[in-house]
Amino acid sequence: MHFTRFFATFLLTLSTARAADISDKEFYARVKQGLRLIKTSAADPGSWVTDEEKISNYTGKCAHFVDITDIKDPEVLKTFNGQKPVNARLAAITYPAVSHQSEANGLIAQLNTSGPQSWLKTLSDFYNRYYKSSYGTQSGTWLFNQVKSISAPNARIVVTQFSHSYAQPSVIARIPGTSSNLVVVSAHFDSTGGSSTARGPGAVDNASGCVVIMEALRVLAATGYAPRNTMEFHFYSGEEAGLLGSADVFRNYKSTGKNILAVVNTDMAGYSPSGKISSYNDYSDTGLLAYVRRIITAYIGSYTTDTCGYGCSDHASAYSNGFPAAYVCDEPDKTSTPYIHSPNDAYSTVSFTTVLRHAKFTMAFLIEANYL
Repeated sequence: MHFTRFFATFLLTLSTARAADISDKEFYARVKQGLRLIKTSAADPGSWVTDEEKISNYTGKCAHFVDITDIKDPEVLKTFNGQKPVNARLAAITYPAVSHQSEANGLIAQLNTSGPQSWLKTLSDFYNRYYKSSYGTQSGTWLFNQVKSISAPNARIVVTQFSHSYAQPSVIARIPGTSSNLVVVSAHFDSTGGSSTARGPGAVDNASGCVVIMEALRVLAATGYAPRNTMEFHFYSGEEAGLLGSADVFRNYKSTGKNILAVVNTDMAGYSPSGKISSYNDYSDTGLLAYVRRIITAYIGSYTTDTCGYGCSDHASAYSNGFPAAYVCDEPDKTSTPYIHSPNDAYSTVSFTTVLRHAKFTMAFLIEANYL
């Protein structure tokens, strides 16, 4: 989910109750009624909506929002209110020059599109991957088993499901390093066709991002790669419903004291008229963002830039919890796929040249960041 095509007047017409200041009793009464509290901008105090309204009136109409119902951390809420995140570690991380091309290029040469084509076809063949649908749960089970299969050549890789309050779990693959410091690449796997019941193949958004990091994982597993920093591959559920899966994961990582050196999120990596990788400016750590762009330049070539807006993808969850995050996708917003959040976001619209380009970047990033 990345988009900025949205008419501000739309929100003014919604007949939703404003959040304002309500008692805890009233708050939980609304939650019990099935309502969710969402914000559409830093200045927005919030609106109570149903799950179906979230998808039909916001996601389906390309309106950014974050579901803050379950966010209790005041520092995270401050970030979604427009303040910078608080984490002393951010200033302490130094992102160096690119210097591991020989090692990275040997692994990049082993990437191909055979697996990505098969995996993306399976993901987009699910009727939809809506986080509360049976298809969403089935797609999560398939993904978990496929990631385990990809990881099987390296017995050290651990693949787990991260449970949420809804049925669609996130999936995390972990390659243990000699250090517990984490380098994370991520993508969401849920999808929407514009409503909870619509056909939503979600081929570009975001099966393409999933198969990018799956292909990098496949090569690292097949070669028995033993990293210095621990590498994690995150596949989030519930992104289209307001970044739900990633919010839970990074809430847990913050509360358990995980030390994350970098998170690079890929959301949409299969439709690129420009033939370049796009690196977005907002909800990103400035040092990491510059590092990502150095890696793109060294391994891929020139890049495009844009600003994705409020709550546009899962890197915002990492960033709001105080972790260094950055976001890459296939195009600036104005030239991105016109089929987002519709039944037309189909397998046939995916460029696997673009998928491979992103897989090469992802591998390059993982190897370079292994030496942070």
